[in-house]
Amino acid sequence: MYIVNYRRRVNAVFLFFFVFLIFCIARLFFIQLFRGNYFSEIAQKQHNLFVELEPRRGTIYDLNLKPQAVNVSVDSLYTSPNAIRDKDKEAIIRQLLPILNVDYAYLKDRLYRKKSFIWLARKLSPLQSEAIRRLNIKDLDFIKESKRSYPNSYLASHIIGFCGLDNTGLEGLELCYDFYLKGTQGWALILRDARQKKLDFEQKMAIPCDGYNLILTIDEVIQYIAEKELDKAFKVYRAKGASLIVIDPHTGAILAMVNRPTFDLNQYNNIDKDRRRNRSISDLFEPGSSFKIVTASAALEEKKVVEEDKFFCENGAYRVGGHILKDHRPHGWLSFREVIEQSSNIGTTKVAQILGPDLLYRYVKLFGFGAKSGIDLPGEITGMIKEPRFWSKTSIGAVPIGQEVGVTALQLVSAISVIANGGQLMKPYIVKEVRDKSGEIIKSFSSTVVRKVISGDTANRVKKILTGVVEEGTGKLAKITGFTAAGKTGTAQKLEPNGAYSHNKFVASFIGFAPAEDPIIAIVVVVDEPRPYYFGGVVAAPVFKNVAGDVLRYLKGKHFINEILALNEPR
Repeated sequence: MYIVNYRRRVNAVFLFFFVFLIFCIARLFFIQLFRGNYFSEIAQKQHNLFVELEPRRGTIYDLNLKPQAVNVSVDSLYTSPNAIRDKDKEAIIRQLLPILNVDYAYLKDRLYRKKSFIWLARKLSPLQSEAIRRLNIKDLDFIKESKRSYPNSYLASHIIGFCGLDNTGLEGLELCYDFYLKGTQGWALILRDARQKKLDFEQKMAIPCDGYNLILTIDEVIQYIAEKELDKAFKVYRAKGASLIVIDPHTGAILAMVNRPTFDLNQYNNIDKDRRRNRSISDLFEPGSSFKIVTASAALEEKKVVEEDKFFCENGAYRVGGHILKDHRPHGWLSFREVIEQSSNIGTTKVAQILGPDLLYRYVKLFGFGAKSGIDLPGEITGMIKEPRFWSKTSIGAVPIGQEVGVTALQLVSAISVIANGGQLMKPYIVKEVRDKSGEIIKSFSSTVVRKVISGDTANRVKKILTGVVEEGTGKLAKITGFTAAGKTGTAQKLEPNGAYSHNKFVASFIGFAPAEDPIIAIVVVVDEPRPYYFGGVVAAPVFKNVAGDVLRYLKGKHFINEILALNEPR
C-alpha cells in the first residue's frame, strides 16, 4: 500500500512538471512567434540611446566679415531616470538645485519620469558645467551642443535678432533667414551597457548638415557710430524712442540701422517687447515737414512752379477748409526755394493747391509711401496714406506738410535717397550674400530699382534746394565740417487719444544726404517725444551732422587704405 501511494505521488509530481514544461515551451513559441518584435524593441531601447545631433548654425558677418552672431560649444546635462534608484534621486536634486537655479518641483518632475533619457538642463554656462562635474554624480552625463552667442551684445540687436534654446530664429535676421542659417539635424544611436552607461561609439548615425553663413550690408564701424550718436540724443532729450538709418542711396544697401531703447542679444529673455521692437520699420508716425520733399519734387516735375516763383505766406496764418494753418514763424513773400528752405507750411500748401489732390497723391505713392519697401527683415508695416476720395476739406493743407500721413523711418530714408541718386526708388536690403562654410556663394543680393520717380533734372533741382535748407534754412545745425550736405527738417505734433493734435508731444526728424553734390550716404534721424526741445532742426539735425561727418571720414579713410593695398599687390 505504501509503494502504491508513493508511485502515485511520483507520477503526480512528474505529470505536474511535464505539464509545466509543455506550458513553458508553448509560452516560448508564443513569445517567439507573436511577441518577439515587442521584446526586441524593449531590449533595443535599453541598450540604444537615440540622440539628435544639432547642426552648427551659420555665422552672421558684417560687410567686412566681422562676426556678429556666432556659435559656442557648451554642455547640456541629461540622465536616465529609469536607471536611478529613488533613494538617490532626492540627493541629486538637492545637489543640483543651487547650481541650476531652478525650482525643486521642476527637477523632481524630470527625475521621477519613467524615461530612459531626459534633459535636466540645456546649454549650461562653463561655470555650471564645471560645478556639476565636481559633484562626480555617476548617473549624470553631458552632451556637447552649440549655443548662439552675440559678441557685440547691443550692437545691431534689432537687425540681427536672436534664437531660442533649440537654435531656431525668433527675431530679426535670425528669424527671416532661419531656413539658411539653421542647417539640417542629424542623429545617432549610442550603445549603452547593462548599467545604462554610455559607451564610446555609435551604432548608427546621420551627420548633421551645418547652416549657411550670412554676409550683411551692415558695416560694424558705421553701425557703432550711429549707435553712439543716437544713444546720446536719446538720453539727453529723455525721448520715448528713436531711430536712425544709414543707407547707400544708389543701391539701397543698409549700412546701419539703430533703434532706442535697445537690448542685449545675450540677455533677451528678460527684455520686454517694447525694447525688442524694430522701430525703424514697425513704428508709424506723422513725418511733418520732412514730407515736403514730395510736394516740392511733384511741383517741379510737373512744371507747376519754378524755384523763383513767389508765394505770399499770409504773415503766418492761412485758412484752409475752415481750419487756420500756421507757420512756426510768420513769413510774407517767399520764393518757392525759400518756402522749402524756411519750411513754410502755408507756402507748401499753396503749392499743393496748384498740384491738386490727385497729382499730389500720385507722387506720394511713387515715393514709396503707403506700401512696404520689401526689406528682408520681419515686422515691416505699410504706413498709411488715404486716397483723395477720402480726403476732407482740410486734407490739402495737411498731407503736403506731413499730416494725415503715416510713415516709417525706412520709408523716409528711401524717399530722400530718390533725390540723392537722381530720381530712382531703390529697394532697401540688408543681406549681401549667403555662403556655405567653405566660402562658396549660395545666394547673392544686389541693388534693385523699384521704379523711376522723378527725372534726374528734377532731382538735381530739389538737391540744390535741400542744400539751401542746410546752408541757409531750418537745417543749419546739420552742417558738416569739411563736407557739404543737403536735407530737410521735420517737426510733427503727435495725436492724442481723442484725435486732437498734442501741444506737448512731438516727433523730431531730419532726412539728408552727403556730400550734397555727389551723395554716398543718406540718413534719417527720428526722435520720438524729445524734451524740452522738440524741433527737428534742433534735436535731429545735430545727430545727422555727427553721424554723417564720422561716416564720411571713415569711408574716405577706408577707400584710401584700399587704394594703397591695391597698389602694393604683386602684378
